Amino acid sequence: MRDSTEAYFRGHGMVGGMPLARAICVFCGSSPGDDPAFVRAAESLGNAVATSGRALIYGGSRTGLMAALADAALAAGGHVTGVVAHPSVTDLRVVASMHDRKASMASLADAFVALPGGLGTLEELFEVWTWAQLGLHTKPIALLGVGTFFDPLLGFLDTLVAHRFVRREYRDLLIVDHDPMRLLVRLDAWRPPGSPVQSIQPGEE
Repeated sequence: MRDSTEAYFRGHGMVGGMPLARAICVFCGSSPGDDPAFVRAAESLGNAVATSGRALIYGGSRTGLMAALADAALAAGGHVTGVVAHPSVTDLRVVASMHDRKASMASLADAFVALPGGLGTLEELFEVWTWAQLGLHTKPIALLGVGTFFDPLLGFLDTLVAHRFVRREYRDLLIVDHDPMRLLVRLDAWRPPGSPVQSIQPGEE
């Protein structure tokens, strides 16, 4: 899997310099969750992406936080690229498999942001994070905090560092902010570490 993923990134010119974050790939739930704050956060992020002149890339669902995110970006006049059908997306991409779907979204993006979501959201976040650890891309990765939703996850990540399963420099690749516009500014300002590719010890992949 790593060989095919690396070949995809290299084929799309994605190993090397990191441009400004003009296209934001957002991972989030196809459910709205149990708190209206989750939908408000998705709408705020979609609006912030569009009004700051950036493009939105997302998984294309017509339900839940994905729909709220895309609808808000479209309402603000933004360019939205989806993978599966949404009533008014600017750009619809159809791919052959889930792996191709994720690789295509990654190739189009300059940065990655996760909102609250389920197993699929977490899998997408950790995959692009792992790709960064392996040196397959040098793009910023972030969480948009909603209340205390991500606190248990962040605490567990610190536990992984404490038990030497994750290096501190890899943990620190994740940007966390509760304000959508400030988060986008931080994505623009982010630069990859001086030596992003390091040998990986057993248990740290």
